[in-house]
Amino acid sequence: MTVLHLADEGEAADLAAFLSRLLHYDRSAAVRLQAAGTALAVFGRPPSFEVLAIRAVRLAKPYENGLDVMLDVTVSAGELLEALDESAATAAVPAEVTGPPWAGVLPPRGGWRPEPGLPAPDALRAMVRAGVAEFRSRTQELTQEERTRAELDRIGREIWSRSVGDTHLPVRAVHAAQSLGFLRLRQDPHAPDEAQLALFSSGAWLRLRTPYGSIAVRRAGLGALDVSVSR
Repeated sequence: MTVLHLADEGEAADLAAFLSRLLHYDRSAAVRLQAAGTALAVFGRPPSFEVLAIRAVRLAKPYENGLDVMLDVTVSAGELLEALDESAATAAVPAEVTGPPWAGVLPPRGGWRPEPGLPAPDALRAMVRAGVAEFRSRTQELTQEERTRAELDRIGREIWSRSVGDTHLPVRAVHAAQSLGFLRLRQDPHAPDEAQLALFSSGAWLRLRTPYGSIAVRRAGLGALDVSVSR
């Protein structure tokens, strides 16, 4: 069995929190793991947001398993969480599962260019709060007959598909980042969270990078260009 040695207990705790949040939205969630050198990337797709969430985890030593120098596997998020030992900072990799369609098409690994126009973190958090408040207000105004799943979805799509500031990033990407704990305040007062908050583009993809993880989403109308596929 392959065992990953994480850099420290903090990395293990952050990974556990990320997996727990994914499972909150989908109890049968799968994650794709890619490990090379001392870096582990964990990809997940919370269905409520229609985005790809990426959590980078530092490893204590370069990944190596026999002749394999790179790990690339899709596993159950729940089984990975159960196999995670926070005190020992280790994670036993569960058996591979048949991944969902999204797991076979990932954002490109390179070619990312900075995109201007991203508001400050406080403004992004306020944008999410305003969206949640608007959704609640508009749905509460519906009559019982009007309160159908289709109508609720329509209102949600209208709100969360809006663009963030002058960018092409949909607000749902910021909502996902907030819900997955990627937009939380930094603990070190001398390292403002603006330092690592940035927007990038590569082909059809946009990526919101935060100090705690990234959210990737395809730009509307650009199709399935520039992707990284399974091995």
